Amino acid sequence: MKFKPAILTLLVLLVALALVPAAFAARPLINCGLAIDREFLPAGTSQKVVIKVALDVPEIPRDLARPPVNLSLVFDRSGSMSGSKIEKARQAAIEALRRLGPQDIFSLVVYDHQVQTLVPAQSAANTEWIEAQIRSIFPGGNTALFGAVSQGAAEVRKHIHRPFVHRVILLSDGLANVGPSSPSDLARLGSALLKEGISVTTMGIGTDFNEDLMTRLAARSDGNHYFVEDSRDLSRIFASELGDVLSVAARKVVIEIECPRGIRPLRIIGRDGRIRGRHVEIQMNQLYGGQEKYALVEVEVPSAEPGATLDLAEARCSYENALTSKVEKSEARIQARFTGSMAEVREGANKKVQEAVVENEMAVARDQALDLYNQGRKDEAAQTLRKTSEELKEKNVQLGFDDLAGEAAALDADAVEFEEDKLSSPRKKGLRSESFRVRSQQKKY
Repeated sequence: MKFKPAILTLLVLLVALALVPAAFAARPLINCGLAIDREFLPAGTSQKVVIKVALDVPEIPRDLARPPVNLSLVFDRSGSMSGSKIEKARQAAIEALRRLGPQDIFSLVVYDHQVQTLVPAQSAANTEWIEAQIRSIFPGGNTALFGAVSQGAAEVRKHIHRPFVHRVILLSDGLANVGPSSPSDLARLGSALLKEGISVTTMGIGTDFNEDLMTRLAARSDGNHYFVEDSRDLSRIFASELGDVLSVAARKVVIEIECPRGIRPLRIIGRDGRIRGRHVEIQMNQLYGGQEKYALVEVEVPSAEPGATLDLAEARCSYENALTSKVEKSEARIQARFTGSMAEVREGANKKVQEAVVENEMAVARDQALDLYNQGRKDEAAQTLRKTSEELKEKNVQLGFDDLAGEAAALDADAVEFEEDKLSSPRKKGLRSESFRVRSQQKKY
């Protein structure tokens, strides 16, 4: 008996769900935990405290049927992609296709000054015909990047209401010069796609693409970003990306943090999110098995007497378990304890939280400095880096973390580079890419 592709895909999904072990179905998949940067706070003064909300996702067993993937590859075929770039990109795309299974959906959109759907969304099992379409890609004209991503998302939407991991992978080596082309335009597109459960991963090849545009699109949609300086690395980077896509454990992740009266949220460090009064909300589209994701929230805490305890926050994480398609929740609470002993404050400092704070504060400072540098304000960029460096060094020396203070000192060397106007295009892309990786907790590749 022959089944239509849609029916075949549905049958594969039903079988996959039936194979989910009882252990994974019986309890919430994600553990939500809270920690603060110091176990004890100095009594008698108001202060700022950083709360770390950590989402711990277990490794998914290899023999467990994974969630199916709905993947659209958006492929730059503009004139600048000629030569080894397009050859290596075609090869990497074919290798990625071969890692998918019959339960997965694949589509291919190509673009130069025009946008064309070469492979409409369909089962990835049709590899021979799809590979022929990939091999037929040759370089053409300019770069209609916005329209191409929008078309890739349109192919994903054909299966948006089914329990897939929805992902667009954008591959480009140039500047968007046809249609909407500013970083803010692409950031808004990324935010809109995140609301639909679609993440966009961006791969910038060479040294001519707009790194601000590519990272903002990826960040706002909760995708990954890769700086591919040498096209020979494309196969490895595609493999890294598919490793993430094929290990998604949770979708539509929302973290909500509620602070009691007297505790005021000030800012989210390193991530996008919203603060409304005493309520904080952060969205993450997808979580991967075996990986910790976290958010850092700085709050203002009022003065208290030695020996007092104070409720700081309650966190709730809701998400869709990608293995069972069920909505689950995980909750945690955190309190602060106060002491009159500065030695106790120092001994109770949480180094793991401080490491995350230092990494993210440095990433934020570098992003801000790059924004200023690109506006021709290099002296202000250097000042931003030095100010962050001094603040981080002073705090970590006080807590006894001289090694973290040493890491923060790297911003001083960066400041000299900015001041002396020595930032090459590869260096700017490398800094932006590394800052993105830290802020999103994207694994190294």
